[in-house]
Amino acid sequence: MAFNLKKVLRALLFSSSRPLSVKDVQAAFTRFHEQATSPVTEDDDSGSVTPVEVPGAEAPAPAVPEGVSIPALQEAATPESDPLALAPEDSELYQEVPSLVTASQIREAMDQIAEELRIFDLGLRLVEGGSGYQLVTEPRFAKWVRVLRNEPPPVRLSQSALETMAVIAYRQPVTRTEIENIRGVSAEAGVNKLLERELIYIVGRADLPGRPLQYGTTDKFLEFVGVRSLDELPASDVLSNRQIDDWLQKSTDAHTPTDVEMGLPLEVGEGSSPNFDEVSVEHSRESSVESPLAQPEPPPAVP
Repeated sequence: MAFNLKKVLRALLFSSSRPLSVKDVQAAFTRFHEQATSPVTEDDDSGSVTPVEVPGAEAPAPAVPEGVSIPALQEAATPESDPLALAPEDSELYQEVPSLVTASQIREAMDQIAEELRIFDLGLRLVEGGSGYQLVTEPRFAKWVRVLRNEPPPVRLSQSALETMAVIAYRQPVTRTEIENIRGVSAEAGVNKLLERELIYIVGRADLPGRPLQYGTTDKFLEFVGVRSLDELPASDVLSNRQIDDWLQKSTDAHTPTDVEMGLPLEVGEGSSPNFDEVSVEHSRESSVESPLAQPEPPPAVP
């Protein structure tokens, strides 16, 4: 019977509490062959470790307890009592194990496991994240999991925090000042909330005056949005680095707008600006007194 890679991977996934990468699987196969070529040892009652069998060496006669015959011992050594003995159905797990398993073979087997979990509706899902493959519960069972762990329901991120996280994801590494220039509002609350949720982390300091902190996304962010790497993020026509750089450059090189750009009317001659000469308050008061338009009308005569 041929070696069954899919069964082995399924067992490794269930036994691992962390994501299982392709390199982890390949390392397990390497250790399997290393242990298969090393001599098997056993620990006796005295605590010393002695080899059970060494090829080419003459094995010493085993010590037989009084009143027990060797055939009786051999009959008692059944596969159930010997952990190293293999059952016939286990030949597909430990025999003809390939020395090298390629990444494509592992991914193909993982895809088959994911499809079987989906078809049989076992309440589990095989997801591939940035750190590897991992078995997780279906989102529809999230409430039961929270009840078992006695955890409160998750708090949704606000729209402000989501916008801040989007800017960091597409722009990283980015400073808080750059985030505020892009969004036009303060980003302190959003950055603190994302740091608390471990969706972003401090990458380092920018080579700018004051050495401001720079922020980037974490692996937990990839799990949050359901992608394996930042390359799988959907393309953005608004948050691309080139467009943001152009926009920030224009904002720093801002000039005083002209009357035409502001839509103000022109007074004298084409291209001239309105008259913004200062007018004194005293001069305006004298003009208002001397002007007949400023005099109050007399009250009507009473008959």
